[in-house]
Formats: sequence, structure tokens, C-alpha cells
Amino acid sequence: MLFEPITLRELTFPNRAWMSPMCQYSAAADGEDVGAPTDWHVVHLGTRAVGGAGLVMAEATAVSPEGRISANDLGLWNERQQAAFARVARFVAEYGNGAVAGVQLAHAGRKASVRAPWHGGGSVDPADGGWRPVGPSPVAFGHYTEPAELTTDQLNRVVDDFAAAARRALAAGLSVVEVHGAHGYLLHEFMSPYSNRRTDAYGGSFANRIRLALEVVEAVRAEWPAHLPVFFRVSGTDWLGDDPDTSWTVEQSVALAKELAVRGVDLIDVSSGGNVEHAEIPTGPGYQVHLAAAIRAGAGMPTAAVGMITGPEQAEQIIAEGRADAVLLARELLRNPYWPRQAAQVLGVRTRWPDQYLRAAPTMQR
Repeated sequence: MLFEPITLRELTFPNRAWMSPMCQYSAAADGEDVGAPTDWHVVHLGTRAVGGAGLVMAEATAVSPEGRISANDLGLWNERQQAAFARVARFVAEYGNGAVAGVQLAHAGRKASVRAPWHGGGSVDPADGGWRPVGPSPVAFGHYTEPAELTTDQLNRVVDDFAAAARRALAAGLSVVEVHGAHGYLLHEFMSPYSNRRTDAYGGSFANRIRLALEVVEAVRAEWPAHLPVFFRVSGTDWLGDDPDTSWTVEQSVALAKELAVRGVDLIDVSSGGNVEHAEIPTGPGYQVHLAAAIRAGAGMPTAAVGMITGPEQAEQIIAEGRADAVLLARELLRNPYWPRQAAQVLGVRTRWPDQYLRAAPTMQR
């Protein structure tokens, strides 16, 4: 099951062991190459393609300068960034043995303008090279800087920025775009009543809170070819309980997924949390898989599961039991870029190794 191909629209992925988007905080912070993928990204993403991942998803990539999490985030708002992404796409196409290259388009919202984790995190003041974050309401994330509330005109520009980034992703040769609506970033901030205190057309009711996410998806889908898929990453729950008036819940995620499907989203990438600084999250092996299963069953559309999926048998079972259609590996692929090839060997599945590595491949996989 894990190594069976899956086709979404007219795009076939060679297997269902995929690379989750993971921030690297390794782009230039200023100058003409600000936000562009570097040699680090080519090697980081290219190695996972060579390692057998069916989908290689580039990290959260900002659709505007103020949409970056940190000054060292990737961006896709200009032509130099597009050209650098094209280099990644070419490598994956040429050496990835069928791997698909994609990108996650994002806006960090109220969680923008922070330091990289290894520099201590925390907000960066404008005087130190940061910028004022924005959000649905002037409600800060924990100890971060209070965001400026976005106006309707500014929201229209956000939608336009996502559409423009999708155009550049296509021109760069990428085959999947994922709209980031999770982890407490801008779209999730609007969706959750915990962070959205607005009283206009973008706040209050469930329909109003998901309005921006739907507008972004419609704009991205309009720019993306009909034969290629669009994904949406959702936090299945805020982990604040089941009250839809105070928290984003799995039931709301199911309802959102149904609306996204109507607007041309082909797969829901299901994570959780990120919008509440001190949420109590019961982590453990596969701790988010039940959310992917609930959305898959409730919305009747493909999902991908993520979260402490580390073993070949574990991943195989998730697919075999119909809890998700693909698994996304994050930290496990950081530890071991060749996990998919080794998992295939464990599961007794024949895969084709790159010619350059055949001398080291197991006999059954040459």
C-alpha cells in the first residue's frame, strides 16, 4: 500500500511516502537574493527525492515579505526567487526517479518577524531588521509582538499575493502547491475563534472565519492548471476542547474540507495545533492520524497524515486501514533522507535505485 502509486487529477505520485514541508531558515535575509532557495535547499530537497520520497514539498514559502516567519524564510514574490525554485524543480525532475516537486505557500500572520529557533526565537523589532506582524485581530501569539489588524483592502492584497505566488510556482516547474492553513499562521488565525475577534465579514460565524481561506484557495486554483492538484494544510484541532465558539475543532475541519473540495482542493494535509502557545497536546506515535482519518471519512476526500510516523510497518498500516491516503514524514526524513528506500526493503517492495547508487542497493532493488 505505502509504495503503490496514487494519482490526483492527472499527476501520479510514485508512492505515498512523502516529505513534509519543514522550515530551514536558510534563505538570504536581504539583498537581491532575499527569500530565494540556496544551495542548501537544492541539496536538502534533492537528497530526499533521490532518497525515494514520492513528493518533495518545499517549506512554508512566503507570498510577501511581511508574510515570512523569519527574515531567513523562503519567498516566492519575485522573479529571482522563481528562478531559484526552478533549479530545485529541475533537479527533482531529473534525478528523483519520478518524485514530484511541490511548494507550500504561506503567510505567517501574527507569528511573523521572529528569530530562527537556533537564535532563540522570539519577536524581532523593526529597529533590528524585523517588521510589524499582521493578523485578523490585535491579539498576540503568546509573548510575540501584537499584530496590526488587517483591513479589507489588505486582505484583498493577501489573496492576490497567494495567486501571484502560485503563478510563479507553476512557471518554476513545480507540480503541487499547498496552501498553508495550519499551525497558527494567517489563514488558521482567521479560521479559529481563539485568534479571530473580528465583527466584520471575516469574523464571528464559521462561514465568515473561513472566508479568507476560501478566497485564497479560489484564487490559487484559478492560477493552477486543471490537470495538477492543489493541497491544503489544516490544523485539525487547536487542542482547546470541543467548543466551536472558542476553539478550532475537528468538526470544523471536516466542514472546511467539504468547502475546499467544492473549490478544487484535491487533498487535505492534516496536522494540528500551533495557534495556542501553551496548548496541551497528547503527543505520541501517530498522534495526529485520527484527525486525518476523521476528515477523510467526514469530507469524503483524500488526506495525508503527519506526526511521529517513523516506522515502515506503521506507515503501511495507516494506508492499509484507510486512515489516510499518504503519509508525510518530517523529522524522520531529516534524520534519514533514504527512509523511503529502506522502508521499501523492510516491506519487501522492489524499487528502482538511482544508477549512481546501484552498487550499494539491496539485490532485490537493483
